Amino acid sequence: MLYAQTTPADKRAGFRERLASGELLRFPGAFNPLSARLIERKGFDGVYISGAVLSADLGLPDIGLTTLTEVAGRAKQIARMTELPAIVDADTGFGEPMNVARTVQEMEDAGLAGLHIEDQINPKRCGHLDGKQVVDEHTALQRIRAAVDARRDPNFLIMARTDIAAVDGLDAAIDRAKALVDAGADAIFPEAMRSLEEFAAMRAAVDVPLLANMTEFGKSELFTVQQLADVGMNLVIWPVSLLRLAMGAAERGLDELTDAGALTGLLPQMQHRAELYELIDYEGYNHFDTSIFNFTVAR
Repeated sequence: MLYAQTTPADKRAGFRERLASGELLRFPGAFNPLSARLIERKGFDGVYISGAVLSADLGLPDIGLTTLTEVAGRAKQIARMTELPAIVDADTGFGEPMNVARTVQEMEDAGLAGLHIEDQINPKRCGHLDGKQVVDEHTALQRIRAAVDARRDPNFLIMARTDIAAVDGLDAAIDRAKALVDAGADAIFPEAMRSLEEFAAMRAAVDVPLLANMTEFGKSELFTVQQLADVGMNLVIWPVSLLRLAMGAAERGLDELTDAGALTGLLPQMQHRAELYELIDYEGYNHFDTSIFNFTVAR
């Protein structure tokens, strides 16, 4: 009913404890608050909030057009709807180091368990596209130091994402990851790793949690949870998967309306009204007014 009962501080502490265990935590990407609740219902470990998804939700490409206010506002809406910890894609931090510092505090206030800051230049682009450019090491480290300095809750996770592998190769990515850890990063997100061997090499190089990005149609093969666990990954995200599934279903529904004139044939593929009402805890709102849920929905 309404929002999560677990406080952001408790979510962060619990997340840090599980992350320290060494197990692989599964964070599907939520494209709205309701999907975050579904992720929790299905037994996953946390919720990921993708910058690409937030951009797409606004009908925009993932090139840094969204603002801190837009991302923090939507991230808050998603994070407060679930008892799970949520981590957010904060792109390049929305500006210079002082902007990165403000970003961290805004995301803390929004109830997030952590964020990641990347080392691309502005305007940035999706991490699995060609033609990316990264900032010099000094600038990348400034961003992370500013994030760490601004953090008020020590359990708020500061993750550094590096895209340099696609520009200068794996060795450069390893060197940058080490420098980012030295600058204070709690975890590393090595973007667009192409093989399990590359993930394993990164694992051997740094002694902090590592995130694997299993986005479809990208540079990385879609490895299983077990394969990633076997090479020592600590977090795995599927950032855009639920949005892609939902949009694919929406497109098929519109085609069915065009072709058949009705959606009767797709009813078995839809979430039933009764399932939706259960997910949003319609009945629980009778706590305020017993006339709210005084009906039966036939399945």
